[in-house]
Amino acid sequence: MASKRFAQVGDYCVACGSCVKVCPMGAISVWKGVKAVVDTARCVGCGKCAGECPAGAIELLNREDKA
Repeated sequence: MASKRFAQVGDYCVACGSCVKVCPMGAISVWKGVKAVVDTARCVGCGKCAGECPAGAIELLNREDKA
């Protein structure tokens, strides 16, 4: 069964890579050194990335809220 939540990275991401290091599923990567991106298919919504982000750029959303 898929997780009910997933992480989303906001525009104020500083591409530090902290979230990449703590993601247990390897669902986050830094795109061209500019911004972290989340593979929502792999994300289990654990929130470790959001807790580690120094810029506060990651939020957890409910999958049914995904646009």
